Amino acid sequence: MRVLFQGAFYFYRKIIALLSVSTTHFLSLANINSGSQHKDWHNWQTRLPASWLHPLLILIWLIIGISLRLANLTAKPPWTDEFSTLVFSLGNTFLGVPLDQAIAPDILLQPLQPNPAASIGDVVHNLLTQDNHPPLYFVLAYLWMKLFPSDGGLVSLFGARSLPAIIGAISIPCVYILARVAFRSRLVGHLTAAMMAVSPYGVFLAQEARHYTLAVLWVIGSLTCLVIATRHIQNRTPLPIWVALFWVVINALGVATHYFFTLTLCSEALVLIFLAWRQLQTSSKFSLLFSPPWRRIYAVATGTFVTSLIWLPIFLENKYRENLTEWIQGSRVGLDWFSPIFQALGTLIAMICLLPVESSQILVVIPSGVVMLTFFIWAVPILLRGIKIQLQHPENGIMMQVFIGIVIGAIALFFIFAYFLGIDLTRGARYNFVYFPAIVILLGASLAVCWHPLKELMGRESGKNGIKEIGRWGINGKKAVMLIWLMALLSAVTVFCNLGYQKYYRPDLFVQLIKQISPVPVLIATTHKTYVHTGEMMGVGREIKLANSLQKPLFLLAHQDQDPNTSTIALENTLKNLPRPFDLWLVNFHAPVAETVKTCIISDTKSFPRVNGYEYELYHCQ
Repeated sequence: MRVLFQGAFYFYRKIIALLSVSTTHFLSLANINSGSQHKDWHNWQTRLPASWLHPLLILIWLIIGISLRLANLTAKPPWTDEFSTLVFSLGNTFLGVPLDQAIAPDILLQPLQPNPAASIGDVVHNLLTQDNHPPLYFVLAYLWMKLFPSDGGLVSLFGARSLPAIIGAISIPCVYILARVAFRSRLVGHLTAAMMAVSPYGVFLAQEARHYTLAVLWVIGSLTCLVIATRHIQNRTPLPIWVALFWVVINALGVATHYFFTLTLCSEALVLIFLAWRQLQTSSKFSLLFSPPWRRIYAVATGTFVTSLIWLPIFLENKYRENLTEWIQGSRVGLDWFSPIFQALGTLIAMICLLPVESSQILVVIPSGVVMLTFFIWAVPILLRGIKIQLQHPENGIMMQVFIGIVIGAIALFFIFAYFLGIDLTRGARYNFVYFPAIVILLGASLAVCWHPLKELMGRESGKNGIKEIGRWGINGKKAVMLIWLMALLSAVTVFCNLGYQKYYRPDLFVQLIKQISPVPVLIATTHKTYVHTGEMMGVGREIKLANSLQKPLFLLAHQDQDPNTSTIALENTLKNLPRPFDLWLVNFHAPVAETVKTCIISDTKSFPRVNGYEYELYHCQ
């Protein structure tokens, strides 16, 4: 932990030094909306060609973003969802892991071994028949991971995680383009890209071997087309054919990456309905809904619907779908009714700021919580003020309405799923990728107001120099922007140090515990329903194999469908055939205890440390 803090502090100090020298000055030069030029512009123009200024600044955001996303990339162990990515992207399957019998770690980890005979067809087939995700990202990962050598005979974790990290970094210049197109402002584009680079939520998504950063990229592309379509609706001009075709292709790729991309499409549909209603309110001519821009938008909707419909039979016929999504299903009882609200709010907050409030040490949690609360008490009024001002802007107002509509529409759909369908999508913070770029765009647009206040829209003047007051405690203007950016940067550091968005599973800590307590052979038993539980044990087996410092244990995956006693019987039969002495670790074992286990001595585990993702009981069988 001390090493992580030292590394984080060193990285943070270097970034601040870089930004203090260059960023403020570059952003001042980049502000082309005010009609005034920086007083040193001509001096800088002789040193640096004007055409290089904005690409250089985008490069700075890109370097910062990719550095944050690659930092400590393999320090955190993979969890169950990442294991599914690793296995299916190799063209392998979980079905080869034996159930209801004691197996060695090498047998458990066999699906993680690169398979030269596997093809892209195997990747697609295994995924569509055994998982509940579309195959596009997994095919890309299959090709990408071939570039990396194996790690101790297992697939390279760096190779698997570097792909989403790089894709996440690519979203930085892409979101700049989106903001630039939407607000016709390089300043808004740069501030949006800067916030995307350091967003703790963005870093969290990019450091997992999953498909969410690729889905974010498609969301950015689809929103860009929506912005262009909005302009044409305003001007009542035909939407270019190439934009319509690009929009359909992007939407098709988005659905082929993650089914929840359809929530973005639904939010866009709600925004278009709002634009149609707004146009009818101003003109009262129903025929406008069949004018050139709308006809091609209907064509885009039709093309998107057809390309999405391809996946519907596959999704509905997947027999694993219900079991794999069981964790987000459930009824609302008591205070659980409020859980989706707080979970959605927590994810929104963590897109900007996330200090180590998840720490197990109260002396870390309390100061972190106080700092975050103080920060938001100061920052929220500034950001809301900026959004309000942009909404009043004659040209930017409609674009602000579009992005606000995307966010509100997506969150409303989340709540509909939670309260009416019993599927609480807010439990998975990663699912909020469907509106994440819209949040960053709104943030960049609001900060642009702080960076260069609009005289005709700002509030009262204060101070000796007539500085516009836009925040509390006398912190405003460029200082406010830099402070918000630096807080996001510090939050990103907490993420790659595993102090924020902590991993759900910590097999490394569990293996250390076994090593300390069990000097005799070990059997680790768990109940098994889906490959999620296989992944839980794979995490333990992988840590044991890579550490190579623990006597190799045996694993038992006691399968159960409806009757939990089937797992009890499998454990009973396995224990009868094992030579004693040995230690039995029941890990996430949800079944009655076997009679043979009762002959062993149960250990008091109340004094043992808690391990994320692994509830355990220990029996000494002598």
